[in-house]
Amino acid sequence: MAHNIERFTDGRAGFISARKDAWHRLGTVTTDTFTAAEAMDKARLGGWNVRTAPLSTTTDSPDGPVTVPVLGSYATVRTHPETGVPEPLGVVGPGYMPVQNETHCDLLDALVGESGAHFETAGSLHGGRQVFVTLKLPRTMKFQGRDHLDLYVAALNSHDGSSAFRLIVTPVRIVCANTQAAALSTARASFSIRHTSGAQGRILAAREALDLTWQYADAFEEEASAMIEAELDREEFDNIIGRLYPEPKGPKVTEQMKRTHSRKLSALGDLFANSPTLQGLHGTRWAGYQAVTEYLDHVAPVKGGKKYGETYAANARALRTVTSSTLVTQKHDAFSAFALTV
Repeated sequence: MAHNIERFTDGRAGFISARKDAWHRLGTVTTDTFTAAEAMDKARLGGWNVRTAPLSTTTDSPDGPVTVPVLGSYATVRTHPETGVPEPLGVVGPGYMPVQNETHCDLLDALVGESGAHFETAGSLHGGRQVFVTLKLPRTMKFQGRDHLDLYVAALNSHDGSSAFRLIVTPVRIVCANTQAAALSTARASFSIRHTSGAQGRILAAREALDLTWQYADAFEEEASAMIEAELDREEFDNIIGRLYPEPKGPKVTEQMKRTHSRKLSALGDLFANSPTLQGLHGTRWAGYQAVTEYLDHVAPVKGGKKYGETYAANARALRTVTSSTLVTQKHDAFSAFALTV
């Protein structure tokens, strides 16, 4: 499927949201927050029983086809939530230990209890290979009364061995749903936590995660407040953008590549100067950074966008926002470029 949010044959999708937002335009929308049990049911994340199975392959021999083991390699397999049929997800090594989807919610239940947060979204991507559960923390970051960000934590896991189970702190700008990403020297936005059994172990792990979350939020808020107070004229903005997105050069550069680059710079400049989501913030370093995040999350072209329309493009951007390490790096670079200190 285009956006890689898993869809089942009855029309339901592997995604549930507490309210409609700019990232995810597919799934079940609820009027209230949901519990872990509801997330398991509505997003079809429960009862997968992810496990490993020895890999083998079939090859020819003088006596006909034979099956031989692939030593040291295992398939991760789930029970498909709709058909009940075993389904391979990826290939891993002998030390890989699956983390069940329910584990996400067990941990986030403890986070909710410790912080007063509530569950916001849950879903599966890429045919179940990746899973996420998010919660919204009861903290709004406010910058001199001129801008507001909600604070989220996302638990992400893969069942194909592509990434470890981790938590990511994700501030979201309320007015336009831009996701914020900044590499700060004093705090981490992404971290793994130990897996422990029992209620007390989960509470301790949740407290550890919350401590890291508040550290990141404090550092981000301090730097963002300084950026809002710092002026930035168009010439300096263009210079910074030119360094972030230099003009393509070399013998293999085509005229089409040059035109694409020119359109990107033009779109970024227009957002910086005219975006309605930046009212009261134009001409600041914060507006410069937000022009980049808004472009990446809501404007940047995607493959097939012109052919299949804006809904397709919005879903593709949503997937990119959630899963692309390249996009996160671009946001990190932009934050560093516009920040006064990092």
